[in-house]
Formats: sequence, structure tokens, C-alpha cells
Amino acid sequence: MRAAASSVYESDEYLADYLLFHYGQPGEICPFDFAPAGASGFHERLAREMVGALPKSSDGAPTRALDLGCAVGRLTFELSGLVDEAIGIDSSTRFIMAARHIAENHSIQLGLRDEGEILEYKKFQLPAPFRQRKVRFEVGNAEALSPELGTFDVVVLSNLLDHLGHPMECLRMLPRLVRAGGRLVISSPNTWRDEYTSKKNWLGGSVRRGVPIRTLDRLRTELESHFELLDRKDLPFLIREHRRKYEWIVAEVTAWRRKSPVRPAG
Repeated sequence: MRAAASSVYESDEYLADYLLFHYGQPGEICPFDFAPAGASGFHERLAREMVGALPKSSDGAPTRALDLGCAVGRLTFELSGLVDEAIGIDSSTRFIMAARHIAENHSIQLGLRDEGEILEYKKFQLPAPFRQRKVRFEVGNAEALSPELGTFDVVVLSNLLDHLGHPMECLRMLPRLVRAGGRLVISSPNTWRDEYTSKKNWLGGSVRRGVPIRTLDRLRTELESHFELLDRKDLPFLIREHRRKYEWIVAEVTAWRRKSPVRPAG
């Protein structure tokens, strides 16, 4: 992620917005009864509908999940209910510090912008079922992850790709991160902007020789040699800016299965 864009995520304002997105109740995220239906519980639905139950490892090894672009950690906690170990990685130090605080203290308090300088202080609680789960949060670069992370039964790219400076670098790492038979889930609103990604590095949203190139087209091309596309779904969510302004977003979510590596003949 570009430094100028990523620095935004270190602010109190963005931290509060994302805490509300991850841990707020529907009536807290948007208090109006005419709020968009189906826009709450994004992380729970992502884990339930696109990851689902995972088979135990045939060799008895602990099952593992990686949440790339974990922000303040809600999806990492959701994944922890499906595996023995869940790791969340994000480029924002502030987000990771908040996620660790929640894991250790089960709550965090911060002021949400109500109007102008007026803040409304909220205490965000970690749901009780997640309080004994094995999770770990790390600051990291999704374009250059350490090989020491090992392999995972499920890897989720959580609304991350269109915020990376070089998203192809992230895609190239995926075959070594997901074990054979494992699950890859990519959630992306496909909001390609120069402020995050130079146009030459966009995965989609461009026109070449009169032909529109969409993100899913590119994902198919780049992943099909190592992954099989299992499912595609639209999942909405709501991000609050202040009490009277919200961003309603529909992520395109795809689920993939890691193919077994082809062994050379002979």
C-alpha cells in the first residue's frame, strides 16, 4: 500500500470507523430504521458462507487460517472458530495494536464522529465465544510475506487487493500460502484508484483495445493454474463516516480451492 494512502489508517477517525464496522451492533452502525438491509454482520457472513466448515488435516497437523488485511480483527476471530490457529496481518500498526488490545482485554473504547468535532464515545466488545480462541495479530506487508509463515488451510484476502500498490505480488504468493485442498477467499469491492494503486498495476477496471477488463476476469487468468473457482457472491457492508453519512459497499467475494501440485512424470 502506498505510504500516503496507508497513513490515513493510523488516524483515530479511521480506527473508530473500523471498530464500529467490525464490532458494532446493527443499531450502532446505523441508527436509522431505513438503513440498507443486509449490510450488517459482514465478517460473520463471510466466514459462514464463503469459508464454511473445513476438513481436519489428514496428517493430524493443527489447522490454520490467515486473514490478510485483517484491520481490527473481527474476521480473524470468526476464522478462529473454524481452525486451531488464526493469524491476522495488516499493514496498519494502529489497527494491529487495537486488535491485540481487543484480544487481551475483550473490549476497547474510542470516540465516533457524530457531527464536526462532536464525538460519541463507544465501548466495543469482543463477543464472548471468541474470548478463549487462539489468535495472533501481526503487522505485515501483504505483498512480501515471510516464507516462515508456512501454509494454511484457509487464506482470506479481506477487502485488500484494491488497496495494494502491487496487487500481483500478493497474488503470486498465494499458491505457497494455501495447502493443497485448502480454501482461498478473496473479498474485494474492486475500487481501483490511483491514490492506492498506479493504473498500470490495476487488476481490473481498465479498458484494453476496447475490451473492458474486470477484476474477476483477471483473477481467473492469474489463479486458474493453481486454484479452482468454487463460488462467487455479492456481500454488502456499511462504513460510517459520521452519524448522517455512510458508505454502502458491495464486495465481490470468490471462493477457490487449491489444486494439488502436478508432479513431474517419471
